[in-house]
This record gives sequence, structure tokens and C-alpha cells, in this order.
Amino acid sequence: MSPTATAWRAGWSRGLIELRQSFTNAADLVSHFLWPVLMLITTYFLRNVSFGQSGLSLGALALPSILGMNAGMSMVSMSQHLTADREDGTLLRAKATPHGMTGYLIGKIILVAGGLVADLAIFLVPGMFLVPGLAFGDAGAWLTVLWVLVLGLVATLPLGAVLGSVFVSARSQGLIQLPVLGLIAISGIFYPITALPEWAQWIAQAFPVYWLGLGMRSALLPDAAAAVEIGGSWRPVETAGVLVAWAVLGLVAAPFVLRRMARRESGSSVAARREKALQRI
Repeated sequence: MSPTATAWRAGWSRGLIELRQSFTNAADLVSHFLWPVLMLITTYFLRNVSFGQSGLSLGALALPSILGMNAGMSMVSMSQHLTADREDGTLLRAKATPHGMTGYLIGKIILVAGGLVADLAIFLVPGMFLVPGLAFGDAGAWLTVLWVLVLGLVATLPLGAVLGSVFVSARSQGLIQLPVLGLIAISGIFYPITALPEWAQWIAQAFPVYWLGLGMRSALLPDAAAAVEIGGSWRPVETAGVLVAWAVLGLVAAPFVLRRMARRESGSSVAARREKALQRI
């Protein structure tokens, strides 16, 4: 077996082990359930609120949008894992192993993607009973959900790796979360984007979160619901095009940034970060 294949196999095994451990650790379990439960509560209160004269409930519009939002948030999860492992020396140990960085990244992709699927299931299964009128029984709808989710992960996970390489400590992750929350607010997740100012619509369309939400809505909502979207259309070609563009950008930038970050890692830098963290405590 080639060294690369061995690294991929080790990364796969590592990712499955870490994913399994995340469901046996109390803190990780809270993380898995807290956000889906909060989103379920939000959806519950929106289920009987109508949007204008469209006849559509905000709950029906929000549920598929939240699926897309969670896929976009995998970028933040990837960044947090990478930054934490860089700070505690895990990344340095991976670097010291032949093809260790490849195995490490494969493991993190399995961990984040697997955790995302679990979180989506925790939200979606009860949500199917809360909000009527969605196309849960249509095989074509689930196929659309699948390709949007896969393409969304390819678009966002490399970006998360880039962000995790840029920030040197877990405390700095707050600098990522605030802009992401602002982006979610203008991306039509909890309220149709056409109700927002035009400048906000243009900003939202430049990033993957809006297109992930739009793709999920196109899968699960009736065709008539497209009337509340920009241009009155689901724009599947544009959705795929923007997500592919972000995927290409991330896949090109991530290896370069990760190699540069790995070259700068050393025992002294890890020790300095640890000493700084102890001083804060």
C-alpha cells in the first residue's frame, strides 16, 4: 500500500474514532443537541406566522434554510478544530509523522462532516412533524438535498481550514463567529431575502450561506414558493455555479495556506502559546 493510501486510511480511522467519541463526551453531546434544539424552538414559533400575502409560513421557509445554514456553519467548526489542535500541539505531532498532515485533515473532514449529518438529523426528524407542506416524500427532493449538501461541504470545509490556519488561538475564533452570524442574518435564513435592502441582497449572494439555503428551499418547498425569491426562481444553475466557484477557491488556497502554516509550527511556538494561555488563566 502506498504512503498516501496509508495516510488516507489512517485519516478515515481517526475521523471515525473522533466522531464516535464526540457522542460519548458530555460537552460534545451538548454541542450536538443545543443548536438543533434552539433551531427547532425557533421553527416552532414561526410555523404559523405567514409571510405577507404569499400564503407561506415563515416556519416552512425557515426549516430548509436552516439545513443550508448548518452546512455553511461547518466552515466555523473546521476552523475551530484546526485552531484548537494547533494551539495544543496536536498539529505539530501530525506534522512530524510521514504524511501525517494528510491523515490529520482527512480525519477532521470525517469528524466535521459526520457531526454535521448527525446535527441535521437531530433537527430534521422532529422538524418534519412540526412543519407541514414540505416535500419529504419526494425522492427528487432528497436528491437535491444531497447534492447541495455535498457541494456545500466541498465549498466550506476548505475555507474553514484556511481560517483555522490564519488564527493562532481558540480565543480568536470570536473574530470569525460575529461576521458569520451577521452574514446569516442577511442571507434569507429566517426571513425571505427579498424583504431586505438591495445592498444586503448583493452581499448575501456573494457568499455560500445564501445559496445553501436557497438550494435546500428549492428541494423541499413547492414550486410556488419561488415567488418570494430573487427573480422569482430557484436558480439551480447559479446555486451550483457559486458553490463550485467557492469550492475551487478553497481547494486552491487551502493546501498553500496549510503548508505555510505547517512549516511555521515548531515546539517553541507551541510552548509559547501554552505559556501565554497559562498566564491568562
